[in-house]
Amino acid sequence: MADFDAFESAPSEDVDPAADFLAREQSELAGLDDDNFGESSNYVNQDFGGFEEPNYDIQNVPDGGMTDFEMLGSSGYDFENAQVPVADSFGGSEFTSNGPSNMYEAISQQDTARAVPEKIQIWQEEQKARLEKKDAEEELRKKELKEKAKKELEDWYKHHAEQLEKTKENNRAAEAAFIKDRDESIPGQAWEKITRLCEFNPKNSKCTKDVTRFRSLLLQLKQTPLVR
Repeated sequence: MADFDAFESAPSEDVDPAADFLAREQSELAGLDDDNFGESSNYVNQDFGGFEEPNYDIQNVPDGGMTDFEMLGSSGYDFENAQVPVADSFGGSEFTSNGPSNMYEAISQQDTARAVPEKIQIWQEEQKARLEKKDAEEELRKKELKEKAKKELEDWYKHHAEQLEKTKENNRAAEAAFIKDRDESIPGQAWEKITRLCEFNPKNSKCTKDVTRFRSLLLQLKQTPLVR
């Protein structure tokens, strides 16, 4: 009773309720033997007012004892550096992802697992080489065909020009002979010139009228010209 009287006789002081609550909680936790709980360094130097500060031996806390319940920031949980488990789509196992980089690494690992077999790679390389060879041969054939077509076209134009020139020369010669025969005046050959201008073959005649009598008269005049 003497102790309680001495405590009650002590002068009253203003005590912070929060500090009082923390002091009581730490006093209760001091008696526990659970290593998973420890004292945070944020509460060591708290002002406990008129109460005695609990005596904790922080050095006796085993290594790693604060990792599971370590207080991070004011919210008690660090969401920024939190690790999220990601399910493996193939094996069903889980691995820890620490952001987008780990996701990309997981995708690259899956791509590596899906690597193309060596035989298929060899076939793809051979197929690529064959296609490149065929493309080169096709380009060479195209070039040869273009050169051949160009040469044939030049030869055709050359032959056409030669034929045209020969035709022009023949036409000029025929025209000159026709004009000479037309303008030549020989006595007694007038009806002969006229008969040369006429078509006496009925098969080649294009006239629709009957000119048989007229052709016979011309032939008679050719054989026996009129005497004046």
